Formats: sequence, structure tokens, C-alpha cells
Amino acid sequence: MITTAEIEKLAKLARIKLDPAEKEGLTKEIDSILTYVDQIKKATVDVDYTPVPGAVHNVFRPDIARTISPEDRERLLNEAPDREGEFIAVKKIIAQE
Repeated sequence: MITTAEIEKLAKLARIKLDPAEKEGLTKEIDSILTYVDQIKKATVDVDYTPVPGAVHNVFRPDIARTISPEDRERLLNEAPDREGEFIAVKKIIAQE
């Protein structure tokens, strides 16, 4: 069982502030999750892991760098919704602070 002291330690490590009601709620929730995980650990599964002939498997191709002609590059860039010079312009998703 997880204790309130352990919840406080985790909150300090995560740099979050919790009021007493939140600590109590998290104690109950995490304890139920850990109990469930413990039940899963105890479960036994009787599965035959013998490989099946003809089973599907990954086929990898070698990673080969290729160059494209200037005409193909221009055609590909023209198909992009927006471009800046020789690059495809994309929406900024990470803000710099």
C-alpha cells in the first residue's frame, strides 16, 4: 500500500503542490492501480509460443541515400502546400521561450 508520505515525496519530485484532499485521493487511486498490477503479475497464461511456418515477419530494405534530379525536386516542392525557397514550410509546433 502506498502512503501519503510517498505521495508527498512524489509530488515534491514532480514539483507539484497537492492539497490534503488530493493527496488522499491519489493515495487511494495509486493503491488501486498497484493492486490491479499485482493481480496481473499473478495471472498465468498458457500460450504456445511455437513459431508458425509461414508466419508474417518484417522484411527490411537497406537504407540507401539517393539524390533526385533538380526537375523532380522542383516538382515535389511545387506539390507542397507552402514552401520557403528549397524547403517545405510547416506550421511551428514548438514554442521557444
